[in-house]
Amino acid sequence: MKSNLNINIEFAGIEDSQSLFLLVNELALYEKAENEVFTDASDFRNGLETELFKVLIAKIEGQIVGMALYYPVFSTWNGKTMYLEDFIVKEVHRGKGIGKLLFDRWIEESIKEGAKMLKWQVLDWNKPAKKFYEKYSAKFIPGWENGVIYLYERSK
Repeated sequence: MKSNLNINIEFAGIEDSQSLFLLVNELALYEKAENEVFTDASDFRNGLETELFKVLIAKIEGQIVGMALYYPVFSTWNGKTMYLEDFIVKEVHRGKGIGKLLFDRWIEESIKEGAKMLKWQVLDWNKPAKKFYEKYSAKFIPGWENGVIYLYERSK
């Protein structure tokens, strides 16, 4: 379902740090992992200030309703890759085309920056997200699992 809302897609600034943090918490709640967020708004501020990552935000009437947080990585087989860390549209605004606008803009910006591959993760149970990505001919690569070391756990 499309909406006649005036949706603006733009880059986030450091003044948006708290809103980004709140969106991440909403995503964590949706993913049933609300106790696994160990960042705070200052981490988003620092990341934006140091250009560790970029964030595209969707705004309706000046309010942030979605975001795509991404950063470059290097693939030894494919070259420059843009990694989409988090992609979320507030639940009350889903189905209005906001996710498509954000995702399309992320692709556009990634191409401008010379990326040869786009990468992200999706939970295996998140069928609506997988259906969305399949519209872009996304491939889900079987046989690969995520390896993670949480450094904050090692310091305990």
